Amino acid sequence: MDESYANLQTSHLLGSVPAVVSEDRKSTSYEAPVANLQAFPPNSAGGGRGYQTLRSPIEEIELQPANNWNGVFSISSYTQYFNVDTDIVLNRLMSSLYPINGDFFSKIDSNPDLYGLVWISATLMFVIASLGNFSTYLMDKRSDSSTSWSFDVNYVNVAACAIYGYIVIVPLAFYFLLQYLGSKPSLISFWCMWGYSLSIFVLSSVLLIIPVEFIRWTVIIITGAASASFVTLNLKSYVAGDDLTVVLIAAFILQLGLAIFIKMWFFA
Repeated sequence: MDESYANLQTSHLLGSVPAVVSEDRKSTSYEAPVANLQAFPPNSAGGGRGYQTLRSPIEEIELQPANNWNGVFSISSYTQYFNVDTDIVLNRLMSSLYPINGDFFSKIDSNPDLYGLVWISATLMFVIASLGNFSTYLMDKRSDSSTSWSFDVNYVNVAACAIYGYIVIVPLAFYFLLQYLGSKPSLISFWCMWGYSLSIFVLSSVLLIIPVEFIRWTVIIITGAASASFVTLNLKSYVAGDDLTVVLIAAFILQLGLAIFIKMWFFA
């Protein structure tokens, strides 16, 4: 290109653009600084200075567990104790029917629930009340064919007081007893274990309607012994190494006594 065009003065012309820009002129392009996003608060671990960047591993951040307790009279406070699905409940029900392992507390340690305390107890209450009435009708019908069906509502009242009173007070008593003796039990775990121990009585109640006393006593003794063994073997983990055999004997007798009470009152 002709040199005369390159030296042409264009500053006095509005809107004019130079045809040629000299190569030795410095570029006026602007480069934005690289952003270094930082997370607060300062990273003081190990005596380091500065702040944590977003490139820090997420695993290094420890999340504090949320406190879900909103008061005794708030339903949301108890939702964490019903955070179980069908598979977990069935697995725990099956474990309660095989009392020889004694590892129930290890299975529920991370997530004890109150399903047994509430729903299994309620199921057992209605089952023994209804089947108890039906069993009484069969026994009366056997001796007097003219007997008519009648439902005794007092069976429901007695069943509710007996089952819920037992499942709440007995674990609570053992909790304070073992705590006094130097152990560190969990009340929720105790309620969970004792609640699931009642599931075998729901199954045996169906056999107790058979109007033969020998069969009834055989069923209730086997059922009571199995449930009592389940409670005793699992409770043994809290008294291991201590001379507290009397605690285990008391738990066994109380659970067997509940079985005999069910037989004597509802299936007499």
